[in-house]
Amino acid sequence: MSEFKGIPVVTGSKIQKPNGTRAIKNGMKASNKAAAVPIGRKPDWLRAKLPSGGKYAEVKQNVREHRLATVCEESMCPNIGECWSHGTATIMIMGDVCTRACKFCAVDTGNPHGWLDADEPAHCAESVEIMGLNYIVLTSVDRDDLDDGGAAHYADCVKAIKARTPKVRVEALTPDFRGVMEHVEKVVDSGLEVFAQNVETVERLTHVVRDRRAGYQQTLDVLAHAKLHNPKVLTKTSVMLGLGETEEEIAQVLDDLAAIGVDIVTFGQYLRPTVNHLPIERYVPPEDFKKYRQWGLSRGFLEVVSGPLVRSSYRADRVFDQNNAGLEQTA
Repeated sequence: MSEFKGIPVVTGSKIQKPNGTRAIKNGMKASNKAAAVPIGRKPDWLRAKLPSGGKYAEVKQNVREHRLATVCEESMCPNIGECWSHGTATIMIMGDVCTRACKFCAVDTGNPHGWLDADEPAHCAESVEIMGLNYIVLTSVDRDDLDDGGAAHYADCVKAIKARTPKVRVEALTPDFRGVMEHVEKVVDSGLEVFAQNVETVERLTHVVRDRRAGYQQTLDVLAHAKLHNPKVLTKTSVMLGLGETEEEIAQVLDDLAAIGVDIVTFGQYLRPTVNHLPIERYVPPEDFKKYRQWGLSRGFLEVVSGPLVRSSYRADRVFDQNNAGLEQTA
């Protein structure tokens, strides 16, 4: 449960956003069947530090002042305390209402009817400069209500950041743009260093986990085209584990990604955000994550960041260190 305009909001209920958009809180409608399956207790290795500290408060204030949505908050990321305390954040552009309803995601679902904040590129650029970042991840909701899926807006945000802070490296974790490669190219050509689109799960589970408009092959095609269009841009994707996949299927995902030249892969544990979302089939132990990292490195990826609390944008700036984002040093 959260609050909206001071009124308690139950997950799965209908709400109206300040811009007039109607949405489903946390993306999935409530149902008696779903509520009957408890979320369950997490193992010790999934305990994250609670948000605190002056830097955390500073980043939070900056996000509020510039009307920014962050995936850190919207996706209920367990690493928000660590990341914000270190002065980094993943900015979610194009609002906080997604036109799709993936069964793992806690972002609100609805139809923004073409709404966009025209000032957002400038606000993003200003925030990146104020926070003194060296690396920024831009991500977004899916915007199937827009003709180009928001590609032009994405490009404008990247260009604004580069114009104001040219040394900052930019990663864009984008929608699939419905597989329209012209829109993919628009983002890839915007001046970023890393283009990411998440495959999310193994092929067999895609229809269970993701919205029906998404697709395993569609994501592979987007990543492949991005690399072919501009080989200098690094491509990246992320896979959640614990949804019922087999080790053979994990190996197949790695083979498929290696075949299209993806540079960076991340593996993390799926954590059920609310009782209305998919249940966790397995808590994957840390030693298995280490094994899957080695599987990936043996296939030639630039880096494979793998661990229970890893998310696509977690320690994204440290991927070039090629040391599993420093997870071994902090274990």
